[in-house]
Amino acid sequence: LLTYLLSSSRFNWSELTPLGLWGRTHGLQTENAEFLLERMPFRILGGSMHYFRVPREYWEDRMLKMRACGLNTLTTYVPWNLHEKERGKFDFSKNLDLRAFLSLAAKNGLWVILRPGPYICSEWDLGGLPSWLLQDPEMQLRTTYKGFTEAVDAYFDRLMRVVYKKGGPIIAVQVENEYGSYAKDPNYMNYVKMALLNRGIVELLMTSDNKNGLSFGLVEGALATVNFQKLEPGLLKYLDTVQKDQPKMVMEYWTGWFDNWGGPHYVFDADEMVNTVESILKTGASINLYMFHGGTNFGFMSGALEADEYKSDVTSYDYDAVLTEAGDYTSKFFKLRQLFSMVIGQPLPLPPMIESKASYGAILLHQYISLWDVLPALVQPIKSEFPVNMENLHLNDSIGQPYGYVLYETVIFGGGHLHSRDHVRDRAEVFVNTVYVGELDYNSVELSIPEGQQGFRQLRLLVENRGRVNYGLALNEQRKGLIGDIFLNKTPLRNFKIYSLEMKPAFMKSLQHVSGWSSVPDYFVGPAFFRGRLWIEQQPQDTFLKLQGWEKGVVFVNGQNLGRYWKIGPQETLYLPGPWLRRGGNEIVIFEERTAGRIIQSVDIPYLGRTQYVD
Repeated sequence: LLTYLLSSSRFNWSELTPLGLWGRTHGLQTENAEFLLERMPFRILGGSMHYFRVPREYWEDRMLKMRACGLNTLTTYVPWNLHEKERGKFDFSKNLDLRAFLSLAAKNGLWVILRPGPYICSEWDLGGLPSWLLQDPEMQLRTTYKGFTEAVDAYFDRLMRVVYKKGGPIIAVQVENEYGSYAKDPNYMNYVKMALLNRGIVELLMTSDNKNGLSFGLVEGALATVNFQKLEPGLLKYLDTVQKDQPKMVMEYWTGWFDNWGGPHYVFDADEMVNTVESILKTGASINLYMFHGGTNFGFMSGALEADEYKSDVTSYDYDAVLTEAGDYTSKFFKLRQLFSMVIGQPLPLPPMIESKASYGAILLHQYISLWDVLPALVQPIKSEFPVNMENLHLNDSIGQPYGYVLYETVIFGGGHLHSRDHVRDRAEVFVNTVYVGELDYNSVELSIPEGQQGFRQLRLLVENRGRVNYGLALNEQRKGLIGDIFLNKTPLRNFKIYSLEMKPAFMKSLQHVSGWSSVPDYFVGPAFFRGRLWIEQQPQDTFLKLQGWEKGVVFVNGQNLGRYWKIGPQETLYLPGPWLRRGGNEIVIFEERTAGRIIQSVDIPYLGRTQYVD
């Protein structure tokens, strides 16, 4: 490799920086099968990092590490479902301040490839599409269906006005995302392309597909790029069959892989990864590492897969990437740094010091309150003759409930055979009054309800949305909660009280002041909220929360939703960023569905589970 690199022309990009070329005129172009930036030869050495998966306070640290690895370009997706949580109400503040993120990239010498979707996949709920789109029973996502394009147009109107400025750090914009694997509407890609052009985008346009989808995801006027992990013979040359005399670009070189609940923690061999990157570079191609830094699916935002069966993604998006979930170096970082420094042929910036992690020890959860005691005080039920799915509940200015849990409550007389007809999305705990009787999900569709004493009883189904599928052909079928009738003794249940449990910040704040909190007994079965306090004397540092002895639920620290935990693994620790902690008291609240422990552990090392190498 060294001989090859030294004999080829050096790529010295020290002058080609966003601030050095502010107000540039030509931008990124293609000519004679190579990229030109401001008419000078340029090779993209990129890395993916998503601002919405990384605390804002750490954005710059991760960018400096990109530069120290030898990268010159940052790629990021843009999640529509975070920026427009409610139809017509846009949020580009705090951790969603994309304009500030782009400015920071420019300041730190990184060009940007923007991937605005509207669909982004990314192991993110519904591939970044807002769930309120599914209120329309006829909705056809990722097509030129009028209800979809009208919503995209309104979103792009605001997004491009906020983030795009000609002559800034954005040198390329991706048209949609892996559409060749969906390909339901031959007019759709042209619609998205024109939606970008009509809003003033003049940068190079690109598409991004795996090999099988490549020929179906093309659109005239956009450079086709390819996504893969293993470099099959002839894969890059295959690009020549769909476009002639164009530069080769690997938009997603997968540095690791994501994890599902109940599976292993996937890892990808560092040497194999670096050897493949080297082989890609030898062909003269440009590359983007997906992911350079994965981060975390905080809150309820992780997506799911639906191939043979439904599998939801874990909270961590560590991805076995070049940097860990908490931004620490891996062997992949140093091996890539060595490789890229030879390609560039000049010294790289020194890697920043890593932040030390804290182990704050055992934290006692000393108080609890049962969900059944919380409901009457904090949640006004919706009354409905029929079950209503989450998205169509009359809530949140009529955009429905996007995430979290929903409790469906009705009155039954006696017991018998309960059957879901596969209408539970995704998992329901079933209670008679407050007594747990079992679960319903994709695999368990029936339960025996015990006969009780004479009289009426409450049948309660606590339904969790475990994450909407983000990839594949089933996007239009991602409504959650109860999506149809549930039957008791072959009779559909009617007359529901429906409680929304999205656990938004206002709800969590009110929860602190509700009466009924009491000391945790020696043994208690949920669903319930538990609370405790973490006291910190010094400057707070990153830590990881280990929930041994707890079964399944969600953790909140100072009102921030860290995400889901589940004893089936693989993930056993939740990442808690130091900037979300404060000196003094830190409020920890856990919603536990079933079996609660008494303590959680704050540790300084993450445990993401038993490992398995990616095939």
